[in-house]
Formats: sequence, C-alpha cells, structure tokens
Amino acid sequence: MPTLTATPDRLDVLPAHTPIVKPMPPRLSPDSPALTVLTDFQHVVPLSVPADTSIVDARKVMEHGGVRLLLVVDNDGDCVGVLNARDVIGGRLITQAMQRRGIDREDVTVRMVHTPCAELHALSMERLAALSIGQLVRELEAYGDQHLLVTEADRLGQQRIRGVISAADIGRALGTDVATLPEARSFSDICRVVLGHEL
Repeated sequence: MPTLTATPDRLDVLPAHTPIVKPMPPRLSPDSPALTVLTDFQHVVPLSVPADTSIVDARKVMEHGGVRLLLVVDNDGDCVGVLNARDVIGGRLITQAMQRRGIDREDVTVRMVHTPCAELHALSMERLAALSIGQLVRELEAYGDQHLLVTEADRLGQQRIRGVISAADIGRALGTDVATLPEARSFSDICRVVLGHEL
C-alpha cells in the first residue's frame, strides 16, 4: 500500500477559519428541459413518515432532512398523502385537530393533518418530458402549492410517484432569489417573479 512520503514542511497549515468548496448547481434557463428541476426518486430516496407519526417527530424529520415536504406512507410503503411544512409550522390544522379531539399538540399525528392523495395534483413524466422550464412555469402559474408530484405508469399501467418538483428549486435553478419571496414560496409566487423576467 502506498504511503504518504511528504515531509511536514511540504504540507500546508490551514487558517483557523477555512471556507469549504460547495458544489455549484448548474445555472439553467427557461429553455432548459423541465426534467432538470425534477427530484427523481430513482436517484434520490424521498423522506417519508408513517401516518401514525406524531407531528412533533415529523417536524424533526423535516428539519433534519432539510425538506419542506414529506410523503405519508401506509404499512406497505405506498403513499397515502403528503405533509408540508406549512401544515406543521403554521399550526391551523394542528389546532383544529387538538380542539376536535381534546388532545395536546404532542398527541396530534400526521394522519390528522396531512393532505390525502385524492386531494393532490400531479403531472405525468411524459408530460413533463415535453416541457421546458419556462413552459412548466407558465402551466403552474395559477398553482398555489409549493410542490407538485410527478407520476409515471408501471408495467401494469398503474400510476406511481416518480418524483417531485419544488417551486423553490425552480426559483434557484433560474437564479431567482427565493429568500426574498413570501414564506409560502408557492408556484404562483415563483411564477410572479420569474414571469416578470420575461421568459
């Protein structure tokens, strides 16, 4: 096995505070394929929680993972809905669940406040593959949520969730300063800024 042959006088001494290089995301344009803003679950494992997870623990999962959306899964690992940061942090649904059931915040579960699949919108991979980012932004202009699920059909023709598109990711990809946008950072918020840049 090769060994390090450099002597100490050939090695550098680091400053007390040394910056770390971070990967630079590619700068995309409105003409870039919309697929480039997809978080593809074939390559990235999505964060998920069982429906009986407490809201307190779900928030910890979000914070630890640095995400604003969790998939809610059943015992078979199938998605039954989503939980977004607005529901966890905003608290309106949590307060309603507490009042209806006469329970403490710590006893509220994801099942009580998540958005079921039947109430979600989705875009097919086939449709997404035909769009540029600019076209996608225009199509989502009136869509107020922060995330859009992307689906594909399996070999039996059944729909499955392939990935997710985030409004904030689109903003970052196009160089929009998402920090200046409202906390919601919804697709309509992103579209208002991006479309103002004359796509």
